[in-house]
Amino acid sequence: MAEKLRPAVVLYCAVCSLPAEYCEFGPDFEKCKPWLIKNAPELYPDLVKEEADRTAEQLGGLEILGGPAKIGGSTSELKVDEEVKTLPGGKVKKKEKPEVLVEKVVRNKRKCVTIVRGLDMFGIKLTDASKKFGKKFASGASVVKGPTEKEQIDVQGDFMYEIVDFITETWKNVPGSSVYFLEDGKKVSAV
Repeated sequence: MAEKLRPAVVLYCAVCSLPAEYCEFGPDFEKCKPWLIKNAPELYPDLVKEEADRTAEQLGGLEILGGPAKIGGSTSELKVDEEVKTLPGGKVKKKEKPEVLVEKVVRNKRKCVTIVRGLDMFGIKLTDASKKFGKKFASGASVVKGPTEKEQIDVQGDFMYEIVDFITETWKNVPGSSVYFLEDGKKVSAV
């Protein structure tokens, strides 16, 4: 007689509601980590080891363990910095200095896109700023996610120098000393 098939039992994450083995691809993996360590340690052994190493570091037990903790084959060093903020789940976030970066990207040899990053650090709504850029320069301007998953404003056209003057005139809380050009991967002061 053939074996009777049974439905698969799937463990769903209580935080993001995805199957536990897919949490790492979800939007809230950092929030899911404590739940996964507690409820599904066999799926993420690296997380369990990382948490154990972090606990040992916090307790000062590195000397007891016989040296620095190994994570992914390399030694981890804990840097002490005044501008470090610890988020829930143990993630460390460095405080960023508020600055506006303006960059020109050439595509198809003729068309340019001016990219503005960092306006949101000064409390400026990016959607409102993109509308003002679009009206001022009579061009398309939109808020998009950049390569670092932070939102930025893309303005169609080469307005690299004009946009700096417009930013400092329109928003008085953005000092000119905080505006930089990105040229060949280097930050150059716009003032």
